[in-house]
Amino acid sequence: MSGGHDLLIAGGGPAGLATALYAARAGLDTVIAEPRRAPVDKACGEGLMPGAVRALAALGLEAPGHPITGIRYIQGSHQVQAAFRCGLGLGARRTDLHGVLHRAVLDAGVPVLPLRIDEVRQDAAGVTVPGTGLRARWLVAADGLHSPVRRCLDLGMKTRGTPRFGLRRHYAVPPWSPYVEVHWGAHAEAYVTPLGPALVGVALLTSRRAPFTAQLETFSELAVRLPPEAAVTPVRGAGPLRQRARARVHGRVLLVGDAAGYIDALTGEGVSLALTGAQAVVANMRRGTPIRYETDWRRATRRHRLLTELLVRARQRPLLAAHIVPTAARLPRLFAAAVNALA
Repeated sequence: MSGGHDLLIAGGGPAGLATALYAARAGLDTVIAEPRRAPVDKACGEGLMPGAVRALAALGLEAPGHPITGIRYIQGSHQVQAAFRCGLGLGARRTDLHGVLHRAVLDAGVPVLPLRIDEVRQDAAGVTVPGTGLRARWLVAADGLHSPVRRCLDLGMKTRGTPRFGLRRHYAVPPWSPYVEVHWGAHAEAYVTPLGPALVGVALLTSRRAPFTAQLETFSELAVRLPPEAAVTPVRGAGPLRQRARARVHGRVLLVGDAAGYIDALTGEGVSLALTGAQAVVANMRRGTPIRYETDWRRATRRHRLLTELLVRARQRPLLAAHIVPTAARLPRLFAAAVNALA
């Protein structure tokens, strides 16, 4: 069996939509399978690093949001901050970002089919989705943290360490800082992202199984600024965050975004990495060098993976965790270098 599309994308989040945009502009006949109606929300910090803002601009896109000038770490009486040297970041609602990408994909003529892909079959010429009539020369799995395609192909790997989860809620209060603030507590980190003149997003990264409100109360200074009556969205969760994949390329199936593997949200680069991966995967399909995508992905994410892994390991050791921010405060140039290496 031959014919069909050039590219089928499983998943219509930012990674899948960006892949579709790059593919359409490269002249590839592309289709997306995404069962959820747009815009799709997700529990995330909603802060775009300058690299992600530049990647969106290169696609001719601009998401509405609030400018972010840098990152600030706070732990008790210790704090350290670093401004971005390569442009502004952006605090943008996930639904707004998704809406901008989704409209651009439809404008590019890419169909978005209301289908969930749980099973794929491939041969030397392409990939087929049983029961749907869908066939393509290539399939990109951009179906998220718990990728059904990754599971179907047995590409997942067991993870070690204490599982961590993300919880997010929005509060109708004016941002008090142009920075993304990361508050370090005993068992969790609280990310405060300015999203508008009277809106902040609060994301908790935690290994504790406890309600959002109970965990927020352990950050006493934040809890005062964020009274319960100011909450304007329900709590949304995600996790376990750490996911491992044996490979990013499996025959004619390529993994991008969170489906390709994920360590933690500590460094806030999910969207940046998704856009980078989307560009790399399409470039390699155009060249006919899919196996090279694995190398390109490893090279593009190496710095992020190293820094995130180091932070998570330190976070999970109480004696080290207590010194993360004090050490960064004593070495502000090193902290600034790390922030801008990721930005």
